[in-house]
Amino acid sequence: MKAVLLAGGLGTRISEESHLKPKPMIEIGGRPILWHIMKMYAAHGVNDFIICLGYKGYVIKEYFANYFLHMSDVTFDMANNRMEVHHRHAEPWRVTLVDTGESTLTGGRLRRVQEYLEPGQPFCFTYGDGVADLDMAAQFAFHRAHGCQATVTAVQPPGRYGALVRNGDVVAGFEEKPRGDGGWINGGFFVLQPEVIDLIEGDATPWEAEPMQRLARSGQLHAFEHAGFWQPMDTLREKSFLEELWQSGQAPWKCW
Repeated sequence: MKAVLLAGGLGTRISEESHLKPKPMIEIGGRPILWHIMKMYAAHGVNDFIICLGYKGYVIKEYFANYFLHMSDVTFDMANNRMEVHHRHAEPWRVTLVDTGESTLTGGRLRRVQEYLEPGQPFCFTYGDGVADLDMAAQFAFHRAHGCQATVTAVQPPGRYGALVRNGDVVAGFEEKPRGDGGWINGGFFVLQPEVIDLIEGDATPWEAEPMQRLARSGQLHAFEHAGFWQPMDTLREKSFLEELWQSGQAPWKCW
């Protein structure tokens, strides 16, 4: 199975860092969040990636062009113009980097990589800025079982603030960042059949609008409920939260 990752947006809500690099290249624990997402997929047997580039896409190209060098111990013999690699820590990944345009929307980016997908074979599709402790094997089995065109991961985001636990006007306790209002939202991490791309008109089509709505109206979109950890990285506050989890050694998404 292949995985298509969106990595071309501007990341304006985390502009403190995204003015220098694409948001998927912002680091958690010294590695881009894009790397964390790929490690999550690889832990479930997905090692073939198609990455949709846009804003500052050359940064991502340079990262993977030098990935082997970044992950290995190396001696540079300047006098003899030689490089010796000592310990190699490369991943068993196949990575296809596709320039999908700087202003292309999410659906348009997916449409532009259609030629790199296998006809008739389901593929994964997600955003390049969120992590979860998702049981992908169970999600893949769920998608195969319902036999329809699309699966979306449904999540319940945590509240932003803590909540008071009250008995009348007496405060009995405090609940730290409870779940939201009980509603389920699109958490990304899709499994799709290639024919869904035919629902995308062009570059200006957001995947989350008409394509998903048409799938829903036709009964072709099923929700895989994920009640565990899920966290996007839209803001510097959320980036700091993920960094704290990683540094504590308790990052829920680390399944490798």
